[in-house]
Parts: sequence; structure tokens; C-alpha cells
Amino acid sequence: MAASELFTKFARVWIPDTVDVWQSAELLKDYKSGDTVLHLKTEDDKETQYRIDPKTKELPPLRNPDILVGENDLTALSYLHEPAILHNLKVRFMDSKLIYTYCGIVLVAINPYEQLPIYGEDIINAYSGQNMGDMDPHIFAVAEEAYKQMARDERNQSIIVSGESGAGKTVSAKYAMRYFATVSGSASETNVEEKVLASNPIMESIGNAKTTRNDNSSRFGKYIEIGFDKKYRITGANMRTYLLEKSRVVFQAEDERNYHILYQLCASKHLPEFKDLRLGHAQNFNYTNFGGSPVIEGIDDAKEMMNTRHACTLLGINESHQMGIFRVVAAVLHLGNVTIKANDRDAENCFIPPKTEHLIIFCELLGVDYEQMAHWLCHRKIITGSETYIKPMPKVQAINARDALAKHIYASVFNWIVHHVNRALRASVKQHSFIGVLDIYGFETFEINSFEQFCINYANEKLQQQFNMHVFKLEQEEYMKEEIPWTLIDFYDNQPCINLIEAKLGILDLLDEECKMPKGSDDTWAQKLYNTHLNKCALFQKPRMSNRAFIIKHFADQVEYQCEGFLEKNKDTVYEEQITVLKASKLTLLAELFQDEKQVSSPTDGRPPFARATVKSAKPRALQPNKEHKKSVGHQFRNSLHLLMETLNATTPHYVRCIKPNDDKLAFTFDPKRAVQQLRACGVLETIRISAAGFPSRWTYQEFFNRYRVLMKQKDVLSDKKLTCKNVLEKLIKDQDKYQFGKTKIFFRAGQVAYLEKLRADKLRVACIRIQKTIRSWLQRKKYLRMRSAAITIQRYVRGYQARCYAQFLRRTRAATLIQKYQRMYAARQKFLRFRSATIVIQSFIRGFRGRRQYKAILREQKATILQKHMRGWMAKRKYRRTHHAIVYLQCCYRRMMAKRELKKLKIEARSVEHYKTLNIGMENKIVQLQCKVNNQTKEMKSLLEKLVSLESTYTHETDKLRTEVDKLRVNEGSAKVSSNKITCLMEEIAILRKELTETQAQKKRLEESGNKYKAETDVVLSQLTEQNALLKSEKDDLNCRIQVQAKEITETMERQNEEETKQLQVDLNDERSRYQSLLNEFCKLEERYDNLKEEMSLVSITKPGHRRTDSTHSSNESEYTYNSLLSSEPGESEDVTRRTEEYPEMKGALDMSLFLKLQKRVTELEQEKQALQEELDAKEEQALRSKKEAEDQQLMARSTELEYESLKRQELESENKKLKNELNELHRALTDKSAPQATAPGAPAYKVLLDHLNAATEELEVRKEEVLILRSQLVSQKEAVACKENKETMTEPILFLEDVRKMKNQGEITQAFVGLKETNRLLESQLQGQKKVYENELEILRGEVQNLKEEINRQQQLLAQNLQLPPEARIEASLQHEITRLTNENLYYEELYADDPMKYQFYRISLYKRIIDLMEQLEKQDKTVRKLKKQLKVFAKKIGELEVGQTENVSPAQLADEPIRPVNIPRKEKDFQGMLEYKKDDELKLIKNLILELKPRGVAVNLIPGLPAYILFMCVRHADYINDDQRVRSLLTSTINGIKKILKKRSDDFEIVSFWLSNTSRFLHCLKQYSGEEAFMKHNTPRQNDHCLRNFDLAEYRQVISDLAIQIYQQLTKVLENALQPMIVSGMLEHETIQGVSGQKPTGLRKRTSSVADEGTYTLDSIVRQLNNFHSIMCQHGMDPELIKQIVKQIFYIIGAVTLNNLLLRKDMCSWSKGMQIRYNVSQLEEWLRDKNLQTSGAKETLEPLIQAAQLLQVKKKMDEDAEAICSMCNAITTAQIVKVLNLYTPVNEFEERVTASFIRTIQVRLQNRKDSPQLLMDAKHIFPVTFPFNPSSLALESIQIPGSMNLGFLLRV
Repeated sequence: MAASELFTKFARVWIPDTVDVWQSAELLKDYKSGDTVLHLKTEDDKETQYRIDPKTKELPPLRNPDILVGENDLTALSYLHEPAILHNLKVRFMDSKLIYTYCGIVLVAINPYEQLPIYGEDIINAYSGQNMGDMDPHIFAVAEEAYKQMARDERNQSIIVSGESGAGKTVSAKYAMRYFATVSGSASETNVEEKVLASNPIMESIGNAKTTRNDNSSRFGKYIEIGFDKKYRITGANMRTYLLEKSRVVFQAEDERNYHILYQLCASKHLPEFKDLRLGHAQNFNYTNFGGSPVIEGIDDAKEMMNTRHACTLLGINESHQMGIFRVVAAVLHLGNVTIKANDRDAENCFIPPKTEHLIIFCELLGVDYEQMAHWLCHRKIITGSETYIKPMPKVQAINARDALAKHIYASVFNWIVHHVNRALRASVKQHSFIGVLDIYGFETFEINSFEQFCINYANEKLQQQFNMHVFKLEQEEYMKEEIPWTLIDFYDNQPCINLIEAKLGILDLLDEECKMPKGSDDTWAQKLYNTHLNKCALFQKPRMSNRAFIIKHFADQVEYQCEGFLEKNKDTVYEEQITVLKASKLTLLAELFQDEKQVSSPTDGRPPFARATVKSAKPRALQPNKEHKKSVGHQFRNSLHLLMETLNATTPHYVRCIKPNDDKLAFTFDPKRAVQQLRACGVLETIRISAAGFPSRWTYQEFFNRYRVLMKQKDVLSDKKLTCKNVLEKLIKDQDKYQFGKTKIFFRAGQVAYLEKLRADKLRVACIRIQKTIRSWLQRKKYLRMRSAAITIQRYVRGYQARCYAQFLRRTRAATLIQKYQRMYAARQKFLRFRSATIVIQSFIRGFRGRRQYKAILREQKATILQKHMRGWMAKRKYRRTHHAIVYLQCCYRRMMAKRELKKLKIEARSVEHYKTLNIGMENKIVQLQCKVNNQTKEMKSLLEKLVSLESTYTHETDKLRTEVDKLRVNEGSAKVSSNKITCLMEEIAILRKELTETQAQKKRLEESGNKYKAETDVVLSQLTEQNALLKSEKDDLNCRIQVQAKEITETMERQNEEETKQLQVDLNDERSRYQSLLNEFCKLEERYDNLKEEMSLVSITKPGHRRTDSTHSSNESEYTYNSLLSSEPGESEDVTRRTEEYPEMKGALDMSLFLKLQKRVTELEQEKQALQEELDAKEEQALRSKKEAEDQQLMARSTELEYESLKRQELESENKKLKNELNELHRALTDKSAPQATAPGAPAYKVLLDHLNAATEELEVRKEEVLILRSQLVSQKEAVACKENKETMTEPILFLEDVRKMKNQGEITQAFVGLKETNRLLESQLQGQKKVYENELEILRGEVQNLKEEINRQQQLLAQNLQLPPEARIEASLQHEITRLTNENLYYEELYADDPMKYQFYRISLYKRIIDLMEQLEKQDKTVRKLKKQLKVFAKKIGELEVGQTENVSPAQLADEPIRPVNIPRKEKDFQGMLEYKKDDELKLIKNLILELKPRGVAVNLIPGLPAYILFMCVRHADYINDDQRVRSLLTSTINGIKKILKKRSDDFEIVSFWLSNTSRFLHCLKQYSGEEAFMKHNTPRQNDHCLRNFDLAEYRQVISDLAIQIYQQLTKVLENALQPMIVSGMLEHETIQGVSGQKPTGLRKRTSSVADEGTYTLDSIVRQLNNFHSIMCQHGMDPELIKQIVKQIFYIIGAVTLNNLLLRKDMCSWSKGMQIRYNVSQLEEWLRDKNLQTSGAKETLEPLIQAAQLLQVKKKMDEDAEAICSMCNAITTAQIVKVLNLYTPVNEFEERVTASFIRTIQVRLQNRKDSPQLLMDAKHIFPVTFPFNPSSLALESIQIPGSMNLGFLLRV
């Protein structure tokens, strides 16, 4: 396939990137051969160019199709290269939140830095028994694969966990060990698996520390061998450790910590047992404060200390040893604080200040001499040939010696703990095989690399070599198995690097040689390295700028090591003088730590230690016979590493590579640079390279055919699938080197699957386009034809409609013309008339308007004329007057002037004649004027005379009138004179009256003022009272509202509480029932195992000659509750016990007695616990009923009392307010009455009476208020006493009254008190009359009660006489029944009596409730007494039974009657009997044998009535009841139960047997209830059936025994159902394609999954349905109760739903749209089955709801926020964790589907964050619903039952 075919336009490639390492880009145009540049566009839409190297012409790596991204196995990718691996891991980790990925045989685990819910026991159970490729990648899958291969291949296994610090190696190893401990269990009773898990916290405490990369980093390597026996159960374990980082004890880098145990001790300093250690905070010690980070966030060191101590205890390290370890570790802390000072005079000398506190504590804790230790910390001993010198040390050397001592002490403690852990984990039985878990450091490179990093990288070189060889070997085996031509694959061989390190004259060899030199140093060793390897070995280099470092090219990277400290760390020297001081310690543990090496137990069990320091002696080494001290740390590490490699090579390895995604420990954050470094270092890329060099993609022929069927033509499809695939591939891929055909698989080279996927996608795309084209054309053609036909039809109808409309239009036009003609005529006529009328009106109005206007104009003109006239006249007159006045004035002035002139003239002319002439002329004029004036006056005189005459006549008339009046007056004048005297007297009286009137007015004024004042005061009081009344009314209304609200709230609250309590009680009851049934199941297992062990031991004892000792408690333990034995032990256990007994003959006696006694004790404890749980269950049920009844009674009493009190108070307040208001109104009217002012005057009698009446009424009101509230709130039982008391008071009242009268008479107050007394008497009379009526009514009631009591006494006497004839228990029951009947009748009587008076009836109810409570208390006391007596009777009966059993001898073990269930108290009844089966005592075993042990259910179920064995057994029990033989009843029931147990144990996996006996056991239980004689079970009986009830014995306790047996059978039936359906569920519900062609299988990697095609032998949905039909038909044939069938079906469907959903959540390839459709179809088929069987109400469909919602979740849209809201509302039956998991696992099967975005998943998480549900990911598939057996009476008459002869029960006789 040419590059031009792949590097086409839109093809995606990977190009290098500085930030993300690799970046995706898309080709903008096709690549052609010879091009030097590729034109690309990156994902951020930037165009770039990629230059092709002209020499290599290497093109960038191609990107895989999106459909292949996110695969579980990296080898499933078509293009296998670094960017593809990195991208696939990133997508799985970031988008899908999946931390595990397969890479061929390697499991890649990325540390999420977050707790994930994927390690629970439910996940372990899900992975148990599964193939490694069938589930999603997980550490449990690797562990299961190792466990399975160990069992299958009989070969030891190893799990190699490696990675950087902080990558999660320790956690992965821990989970692998947890898986082995969970799935395998322990082969002994010592709980080895718990001890294996308990070793983790201890080793983490002493060997783990916080680093900058990890808060819990393992600073040592360990290899744990978990041993298994032949049954592959854990027998023990052994641990080997490697290279403890001792330097961390005395120094830590910044932000790091020392080992956890040191901080745990400091955090627990407050504990009393740690007071002697004198510890403080971790910051106070140098060894714990170097890093400056003594606290880890989220970690409680004190709590971790408790876990460490608990683990030590579990591993057998006693308290004294623990305290010894803590003392030594605390001493190390104090040693680090010892101050060493230099001598001022001599720098080569140092000293420790005297009485140094920390050194004193160090010596006290270790029990050594202070002076010696202080001396040898600063001095050393040098021994020459003949002399010994003690030389002081410089300060630096002394500090180094102190730190070396601290490291040596801590390393010794570490080794001691490892040794004791191994001793605790040592197997007690022979180990058959083991699985090793290697938790070892990964490849490390830091800025400064020293000896520790050198050893770590050396170990990783060895492991990488082993890994490469194993991968190469697997590839070779695969090719040879498939008969593929094998070509040598070139892979990286790191043997040269290993030789550089460990070969002769290698780095380690030169280092050991330099350590032996007297003056050896790091510099000389470095020089030797340069001389030996530089320029001679390509893997060894020298840094340019350093002469004290060297570089080694490792397989992962080249590392520069600093030579400083190599020699010292390799020698690890401690001065012998200091060790000698420690050996002299008084502390036993310390002496044990530093004993001679031969006596010290190695932590690796005899293997060379590699973390122990050598002790430097003052004498020459040649004198020491022990050669072990000469071994350096490097030499020890090399030896242990070789031993480890030998172990790994002898096992089958499994690899787990842990990856650290980022250095900041951020959750789900991926750093590509760091990830690539680790992928290169851990060998994952090398695995990919080896796979890519060969044929990485491998398909079976069937899978290839199914996937690429679309690329084949019909003629290419042959019957032989292999030949078909060959023909197709030859056409599709021309280069035959790109693929190979194996026996069962097709092998493809890298990139070929992507090419095939491209062809498939193109073919599907072309097919889709063609289908779309055809369908769209067909749709458009069909649409056109429909539109054309519709158009023609529409046109036809439209044209017809138009024609009809036109004809109608013509008719309407003609009619409209006529109508218009007449209408127009009429309209014109009407218009004319209107116009004419309007014109006339307008004309009239206009003419009138004109006339009025003209009139108004004329009127205005006239008025204007008048106004003008008057105005002009006024103006003329005014002008005239002015003119006249002016003229007159002028005339006057002129005349004055002229007069003056005339005067002068006259004076002149006075003397002349002319003057007289002129005077005469003036006189004449005057005379004429006077004459005229006289004439005028004469006329006026005449008119006045006429008037005068008339006036005179009038005056005369008036004068006459006056004269008559005067005469009258004169006549009256006499009488007036006579009465004048009287008038004088009257005047005097008037004066007196006026004076009195004035006084009266003043007094009236005063009275009015006082009245007004009183009125004002009264108004104020009245207003206040009115306000109070209003307030009281409002308070009354508020109280009424509050009472109603409270009553409503109380009612609702009580109802809600009752509902909640009922629900809670139901839940508690179900929980208790589940606990009881699970405990019963566990008890049955233990008891069955006990029986099996007893049988095995009996078999062992038979082969051993001599007498076998039997425990004295054996018979008693067998006689108690042996009916609970049900389940059998594991197969092959007896052989194993026999084998172990043969291997260990000294253990025979121990097994005979210890196991027997232990199991016997356990059985007894479980029996007691079961009995206690049963009693607790009964007590809780009784308590629930009692508490419910008491709550209702208390609620009713409290509510009635409260309402009664409130109503009384309210009524009294209302009556008082009403009275007060009436009296005040009367007083107000009296005071404001104007008609009688004197009556209301102060001092008046009426006024006093009113005032006294008011005061008396107020006082009486207060008194009556108190009396009423007291008297009305008392109970009815106190009324008689109150009545007697009031009678006595009435008799003493007259005497008191006379004495008061005398006093009042002497004081003169009788008159004033009379009126008030009279009013009081009236009031008292009315009250006395009312009370009299009440008392008469009560007297009648009491008389009736007395009569009733007399009748009741007579009835009680008769009942007592009848009860004396009954047995004691029947007496109590009868008396209680009679008491209840009496109370009921009394209640009904009083209810009728007080029907008109609810208040009295309420009081009666309260007293009745009190009496009922008293009776209930008495009943409880009697029940306690009865139970106590029953227990005593049981104890006595038990003792009697034990004595009887002890007396019986030589009893055959096959007899079932000799194993009674338990002695049961059977009270006798004296009743009649009929309808039974009689048998002889000797025929009992025959009855059990023929009816139970040898009965074939199929014949009985088909030919006979259902439940026939149960009816026969019950009829036999009735006969034993008839003959009154309690021993026979007990024997028969015990034999029946044991027989059922025996047949179920023998046929435990036979569904038909288990179902048959579950049906018959439940029917037998129903018969015991139906014919027990209890009324609760006799409601549905016929009279004949009631006559068949048991007469003599009460088998209530045996009913519980049989009920427990039925529960056990139900649980066994559930297990049988689960075992039968378990293999079918996943295949039928998930893997099988019920709808063919919907889903296509994606390409897979080396981890092949089960094919979804229904091959021969695979299960389908039809297999499940057939199995369900089989189960249902068998249960119906056996006559099982319908309710019980519903419960079984519900349990079956729950198992189907839980197993299917769990597998869906753990299989990424199943989470697709098409698989959701398959699941929904399968679920619909199951629902259809429920409908066919009429089981819709069984609740089975609801158990499938989580699976249905998960399938819907796979199919709904998952893009928008609306989709998220719909998902949240839809998925309410599955948890948030399950929703998120399904969305993360959702995988498109085709390119047309889209993945779920991370933002959408975050939206779902935000919306569901407030939902409170379980964080558990998987459903509990082992959950069993608690079973109940509802009472189902039978209508079958016992006397009609016939026993067929085929049952061989002819010895039974019908009675």
C-alpha cells in the first residue's frame, strides 16, 4: 500500500510539538512522491508546513480513526506508535475517567490522585471467574488471570508492579493482594488473608514516607509470596524486602517527611502508655523536621497509629514487643537531638555537654549507660598490632557516627518487624503454589543521583530485560501456535548495560574493590571508572564539567550519577564500640536486635539481607571468621536481585506499569511530557514496538467476516469462512506481506486495520449515499404522485364547487336585482320622506331661529335704544348739570360782579328817578309771579281739604272704638284694684321661686357636671370593656384558628408520623428479617460443615484402632436446633482432611477435639444468637403494634383534654363577656336617661342599687369565673364528691346568713344590702335550678350505671365459673376476651347515652382510655410472667430430654427420630377430633423414607394433588394429637424436618427437588396454622375444617421451626436458580445479538473478547426464557403458593438485572447505542414473559428498572442542556456514579455516532450533586430479598384425600 493512498487530503497525522509532545494536524492536499513539504492545518485552524527529511524521507505518523480511539487495549490500534499510545491514554484518562488500559500483556495504570469507587467487594465478585479480555481493564483482571493460570497450569505466578514514586505501585499491589484474599479465602481457621492485608499498614508505617512526588511513597522494594494449598486457598505468605532508604532517617529534602511511624508516635504522645517516651511535636525533633513539612493534609497520624497497632496485634506482635519497638524508635528521635560541640582549643576534638536531656532520655529508653554512650559518641578505638588507642573524633565525624548509629538502629528495627511479619504469615500447612507480588521502585532520575538511584536503575535494567524476553517469547509462541512463518524481531537488548554494572571489573566490582582499600575515596573510585570504561563502553560517559560523576545510558534515559557518598553508603559503617554499648542494654528487644548475625533471623528467611549495615570493628577484618560482614551493600543487593530474577523466571509474570500523570498531584490532570517519559522508561513503548514489528492486529475468521462482510460481494461469500476471508483479503490488500493467515486467526501488520476500516467506512458511506439517494428519490416521487393525485382531486372538487358557486351567484344576482330594485325604491322613498321631513324641520327651525334672532335683534335694539335714551339723558343731564352748575357759578360770579357794578350804579342812581322806575318794573313781575303761586296753592288747598274730611270721618270712627274700650277699662279698673293685693303676694312668691329656681339650677348644674363626669368615666370604662371584649373576641378567634390549625397540624403530623413510623417499622422489619435469614443461612452452613467434619472424623477414627472418645456435650448440642442444618460443605473436603491427617499424624487428636469443640461452641452461640434475634423480632413487632396503639390513644386523650379545656374556657369567657356587656348597657341606659334625671342622681336609691349591683356582679363574675374553670375541668369521677361538698355548704349557709344579718342590722346596713341580696338571690336561684337539673340527670345516669354494674357482676360471676373449668392459659385468654367484649359493650352504651352531650362522652372516653392502659400494663405483666414460666418449663423439659438421650444407648445413626429439633412445650387442649391417618410407632422411619427420602417429585406433581406429602404428614400429626401422644408428635415432626434436610442436602443442586419441598414445606406450615384452632387462621375455614383443628397440642413453636426450614429451602432454591442462570445472563442479555445486524463488532487487541455471534454452545435470550418457563412450570406443577412464586420470580429478575447492569458498567464495548437497543428489546421480551404468566404484580418489572434506564441512557441524545435535564429526570433508579460511568464508557461503534463530551458529563454531575444516593458503583447481585410466607388456607377437605398405592404407604390407616 503506497503512501500516496494513505496521505491524502483530509488525512490526519501527528507532528512534534514542544508543549503537548505531539499535535494532531490535517493534510490540506494529497501527498505525492517527491514532495518535500506537507501542507497541514492544526486543530486550532493554523496552517503550517512539515518538512520531510530528504535523506530518510520519513513521513509523520498517521492518526488512527476516531472509532479506534479510547480502546481498552493499545494493541487494538491500527497505527502503533508513540503519539497514538499517548493520545489513547489521554482520552481514556481525561474524557472517560478510566485509569486502566491494556498494552498487550501489560496493564497500564495511571494514578488518578482521587478515590474511585472501583475497588469494592462487588467489583471483586464481578471480575472473579471472568476471562481477562471479557471485562474492562482492571488490576483485578490481572489478579484473576494470575489466579486462574496458577490453578489451570499448576505454575507459580508473579505480578510485577513498577513505576515512579507516586505512580501508585503500592496501592496497586495492595489491591492485588486484597483480591487474592477475597476470592480464595483461607485454608485454616487462622484468617491468613486478614493477616496478609494487615501487613500493609505495618510496612507502610515503617517503610513509607512523604516525598515531593507522593505522600505515601514506598522507600523500599518488596516481594510478597502468597502461598496457596491444593484447593488454591491462602495458606500463608512471605515477604522479601530490598534496599531500605536508610539515609531518610537522618535527612529529608525540602517538603518531604521521614518515615510515617515517627510522626505517628509524635501525634500519639498524649496517650498514657506513651508518656514514658517523653515525645513532643514532630517539629521539635531534627530527624522529623528537615523537610519542613511534618503534616500531610487529610491524614490523621494518631488514627494511623491506632491502625498500625491493631495490625501488629493481628499479626501476633504482642503489646510488650510493640512498646519495645516504640521505645527504640522514640530513642532514635531523641538521638537526633543530641548536640555535639567542637572543642574551642582543639578542632579535632568534640564533646557532648553534660546532662544532655535528649541523650539521657535516649539512654533511659534503651537501658544503656549514659557515660559510656556519651563517651563513644565522641571517641573511637584504634587497635594497632600491640596497643589500643582511644582517639577523639572531630565534630563532623562524630555527627556522622551518630547518624550512622541512628540509621543502623532503625534498619535493625525494620528487619526485626519484617521477620516477625513473615513468622506470622508463615503457612501452617504445606504450600502447593504461590503468587508473588513485586512492588519495586521504578526508573528514577533526579538532579542529583546517588547510590540509591544507581541500585534502583540497576534493578529496573534487570526487570526490563526479563520483560523484553517474556514479550518476545509470547510473540513467538503465538506465531508458532498459529503456524505463522517466524521472522526474527529486533528488540532492544540491555545486557551490555547490565554487564557494565555487574560484570567483572564492572561498576559494582570496582566499588567493592575501592571499599577494601585503606585510603579509598570517591575520587579515586571515579578515576578507576574513567580508566576502565571511558571510551571502551558506549554506554559509559564522563561529564564535561565534572571529575566526580559518570553517565550511564540506561534503556529509558541516560543518568548522571554523583560519586560523592558511594563508598560510605556501600560500606554503611557503624563503630563497634557503640554497638557494644547497645548490646549491654537492659531492654530485651534491643539486645535481640543486636545479637550475633548467626542468631538474627533474616527478613528474607535465610536469604542474604541487603538492608543491614556492617559493623566496623577496631580489629583487622582478617581476624573475623564471619565472612558475611565483608559483603557490601551493593554486593548484597546484587545477590538478592539475582535471587529475585531466578524466582521471576521460574514463574509466569504479569506486568502492571504505573504512570504518574503530573507532578502536582492534581486529580485527573494529564501532563504529556511526564507521561511520555514514563512510557519510555517502563517499557510500554518497547512492547508496542515489538508488537508493531510483527503482526499486532489479530482477528478470528468469524470476527473478520462479521466486521467486513460489507466489503464482500455475494459471489465472494462461500460456506468456508476461512476461504472467503482469504479471497477477500487478496482483493483488498495487494501486498501479501501485510497479512498472514493462521490456523484460527488472521494477522495484520500495523496500519492495515485502519486501511480496512477506511474501506469499510467508504463503502458504508457510498452505500448510505446510494440508499439516501434512492430513498429520497422514492420519497420525492411518492410525494409528487400524492401531490398530483391530490391536486387533481382538489381541482375537480374546486371546479365543481366553482360551478355551483357561479350558478348560485347567477340566482343570487337576479334575486339581488329584484331586491335591489324594490329596496332602492323603498330606500329612495324613505330617503325622500326623510329629506322632506328633515327639510320642513330644518326650515321651521331656521325660520324660528331667524324670527327669534330678529326678535332678539329688535329687542336688543329697543333695549339699546332705551339704554341709549337713558344713558344719553343721564349724560345730557350730567352735562346739563355741569353746564348749569358752571353757568350758575359763572352767573353768580358775573352777577356778583354785575351786582357790584349795579350797586355802584344804584348807589349813584339811588338818588335819581330812574331808580324807582326800575323798581316798579320788577315789582310787577313779582306780583304776577305771586298771583300764579297763590292760584297753585288754592288748588292744593282744595285737595287737602278733601283729604282732611276723609281723615276726620276715620278719626271719628276710631274715637268711638276707643271710647268703648275706655269704658271697658274703667269697668275692669275696679277688679284690678281688688286683685292688686293678690299680685303683691304673688310677686313675693315669684321672688322666692326665683331664688329657689336659681338654687335648683345650680344644683342641677352640679348634678349635670357630676353626671357628665360619671358618664365620661362610664364611657371610658365601657370603651375599655368594649376593647377588652374585642380583644377577647379576637383572642377567641385566634385561639379557635390556632386550635383548628393545631388540630389540623397535629392530625397531619400524627398521620405523617404514623406513615413514617409504619414505613420505618416495615423497613426495620425487612432488615431484621434479612438479618435473621442471612444469619440463619450462615448458621446452616456452619452446622452443615460441623456435620461433615463429624462424619469425616468418624471415618478417620474407623481406620484408627482403639476406642474413640466422644464429647459429653455432643448429644445435647445435637438435640438443640439441629433442624437448621441445610447446606453441604465444599466437595473434596473430606479427602483433604484425610490427606492432612495422614501428612500430619500428630494433628489427629487436635482435629478430633479442637475442631469439634470449636464448631460445637460456634453452633451453640449461633443458636443463642438466633433465638435472641427471633425474640427481638417478635418483641419489635409487638412493640410496633403497641407503640402505634399507644400513640393513637395518647394523641386522642391529649387532643380531647386540650380541646375540652379550650372549649370550656372559651364558653365561660363568652358568657362572662355577654353578662358584663348587658349589665353595662343597662347601666349606661339608666345613667343617660334624660326623662328621669332625679332617679340617677347620686345618693338616689336607684343609683345606689345600680352601683351595688355592679360591684356585686363584678365580684360574683370573678368568683363564678374561677369556680366554673375549676369545676368544669374536673373529671366525671370527681362529681359525686363535689356534690356532697356543696350539699354540706348549703346546710351551713343559713347560720352564717343570720349572723351576718345581725351584724348588718347593728351597723344599719340592711337597707343598702337588701337590693343587692335580692339580686344575688335571683342569680343563685337560677344557678341552683340549673345545678339541680344537672344533678338529677347525673343521678339517673348513676342509677343506670348501678343497674348495669349489677348485671355485669352477675355476668362476671357466670364467666368466672366457666373459666375455672379451663386450663390456666385458656383462663387468661378467656378473661381478656371477656374484658374486651365488656369494654366494647360499655363503650357502645355510653356512646348512645352521651350522644346529646359530647363533653360528657369525652370525659368518659378519657377515663376509659386510662382503664385500658391499666389493663394493658397488667396484661404485659402477666405476659412476662407467662414467658418466664414457659422458659422455666423449657429448661426443665430440656434437662429431661438430655437425661432421656443420655439414657438411650446403641441407637442407629440412620434413625432420624433420635435428632429432635428441640423440646417444645405442647399445652393440651380438650377438644374433639376426626379425619386422620394412623400409623404405628415402628412405621415412622418407613413413613419418612417412602414419603420424603425416596419420593420422586415428578410423579407426584403430575399425577397427584399438589402438596400431597404435606397433607399426609399433617394427618399423621393429627392422629398423634388425637391419641394425646406428645412424644410421637415431637418424634414425627423432628423426623420430618431432618428427612427434608437430608434429601435437600443430597440433592442440593436439583431445582425440582428443592422446589417440590419448598412447596410442601410451606403447605405443611399453612396446615399447621389453618388447623391450629386460632381464630386468626380460622376465618376462611368451613365448619367441617374447624372440626379438624388440633385439640390437644399447641404447635406454635414448631411453626417457627418449620418456617425457618422453609426460609432455608427458599435460600437454597435462590442459589440453585442463580447457578443455573449465571452462565446465561451475560451471554443472553448483552453479548448475543437478538436483533441481527444492529451492532457491528469493533476491532480488538490481544485481549480478545467473547464473540457476540451465537456460536454453538453460547446462550441466547431464548435460553433464558426457556429456563424461566421451565422454572415456572415446575413450581406450578408442585402447587407452590402464587405469592411465593411471585417472590421467586422477583428474585430471579433482580439477579438478571443486577448481573447485566454490573457487566454493562464494567465493559466499555457494551456501552453503545445499538447495545442499548438490544438490551431494551431483551427486557421487553422478559416483560412479555411476565404478562404471559400473569406476574405483572410480582414487582419483578421494577427490579429491571435500573437496567432499563441504563439502556435508555445509551440511546438518548447527549449534547444539550435540555438532554442533561431529561437524563436527570429519567434516570432516577440508577445512582449518580452509575450514570457518570455509563456516559464515560459510551463508545461509538460506527463513525456516524458521536462521543459524549466531558462538558456534558460535568453538567450531569453538577445537576446530580444534590442527589443523595449510594456511592457504590455496582448493584449487589448476591442480595436476596427477605421472603415471607403469607397465610394461604386450603379449601381441600382432609377426609377427601386419597393415598395412591404408588407411594407405598399402605401401612397408614384412615381414621
